[in-house]
Amino acid sequence: MGKVAVRVAVVCGVAVAVTAAVVVHRKMKKSGKWEKAMEIVKEFEEKCATPISKLRQVADAMLVEMHAGLASEGGSKLKMLISYVGNLPTGNEKGLFYALDLGGTNFRVLRLHLGGKGRGIVSKQFEEVSIPRSLMTGTSDALFDFIVAELAKFVAQEGMDFELRPGRQRELGFTFSFPVLQSSISSGTLVRWTKGFSIEETVGRDVVAELTKAMEKQGLNMRVSAFVNDPVGTLAGGRFTNNDVVAAVILGTGSNAAYVERAHAIPKWHGLPLKSGEMVINTEWGNFKSSHLPLTEYDHELDAETLHPGEQIYEKVTSGMYLGEIVRKVLRRMAEEAAFFGDTVPPKLKVPFILGTPIISAMHQDTSPDLKVVANRLKDILEISNTSLKMRKVIAELCNIVATRGARLSAAGILSILKKMGRDTMREGEKQRTVIAMDGGLYEHYTEYRNCLENTLNELVGKEVSETVVLELANDGSGIGAAILAACHSKYLETDE
Repeated sequence: MGKVAVRVAVVCGVAVAVTAAVVVHRKMKKSGKWEKAMEIVKEFEEKCATPISKLRQVADAMLVEMHAGLASEGGSKLKMLISYVGNLPTGNEKGLFYALDLGGTNFRVLRLHLGGKGRGIVSKQFEEVSIPRSLMTGTSDALFDFIVAELAKFVAQEGMDFELRPGRQRELGFTFSFPVLQSSISSGTLVRWTKGFSIEETVGRDVVAELTKAMEKQGLNMRVSAFVNDPVGTLAGGRFTNNDVVAAVILGTGSNAAYVERAHAIPKWHGLPLKSGEMVINTEWGNFKSSHLPLTEYDHELDAETLHPGEQIYEKVTSGMYLGEIVRKVLRRMAEEAAFFGDTVPPKLKVPFILGTPIISAMHQDTSPDLKVVANRLKDILEISNTSLKMRKVIAELCNIVATRGARLSAAGILSILKKMGRDTMREGEKQRTVIAMDGGLYEHYTEYRNCLENTLNELVGKEVSETVVLELANDGSGIGAAILAACHSKYLETDE
């Protein structure tokens, strides 16, 4: 990747009409403001640098935290939460199951018909619902009452095909994408909210009990059979169709990972011996923090303004919720200190989180000769229309810098999990295949981010190992996995052995 200074110094060899954009640009050059703007970008790029040596340091630091988190509760920034999922799906599960997937600003309700051995998923229906922002910081009852009302609507639309046998309850897998301290496969207390949620009264409460209370209140005959975090659900969904799936990574609004750990490598596990000898661990890696992370003043400013300052630092530099906000902060400084958009700072540029990751992705991936997508997004979202091609190139490059750092740091996180499972090297005579189920809109829809992550991981593990490691997109992985885990832990267990 070329330096910004080189990329933006290209002068088009065509005559153009003197537009407002060119006037702004000329005034900037004359006053030395352009140089100032380029200094800001160059300094930002240098501070975001992720050479392979730094990524290895990040992976090693995360590995140390993983060991500490497995040794004792509260022993690490990484919670390394025990999921109580010791038995993963076999593909033989059978019956009708539901899932509720609460992962961020939206939630999904799903219905899955599992056909048993050799038949897999016979049918699947789902609906997605947006959560009003007021409920994200309101009361526990208001949030869960809203969720259950939507779940009840979904069930009410069913025809005769979905009628249960007399005396049976519908069974639900509940994916809850926030840090939870589990006490069983179907219960767990909320450690803290993330991703813009802040309902203090729910912290320390059993989340399943909160949902069950709302279901009883509304007369919904359903029980939670499995309570899981999104990467745990994604891992289970992946394992249902592929026995080589041993880990899952979520890259969406937030970021997290889960993997299969050997039971004897979990000192803090004091439960009964596990029949499988394994346990799925929810790392909660979003809360990782290290002096090796390449943080800038914009990251520190963003962190200070969030609901949970000092928490989720790794998530704040890798996940979809924050990438656009970092770009906005850099652009605002360029507008204030280098008059990048003219004499006044565009008012919309002062609005926090106005640049969502889909906008950043579109601008970064604009391949039109005149960067028309960048121009349109600036006009539609920020009401900025006086931009030259040179300015648009700078903005596209800023998106590239932020996305590249995030993708490469995500690859370092995956390396730490491969190291923990002993799958970062090849053993003589061993033909292992490591499949990591990937879910989340950032990974699925942001092509440049995904390609950068995959290329970086290949670089980190080397050619031989990279041929044995597969990152596999798992659409709706966490919701499907939760429904399948509900089948695994059904009180009316039906499987085709």
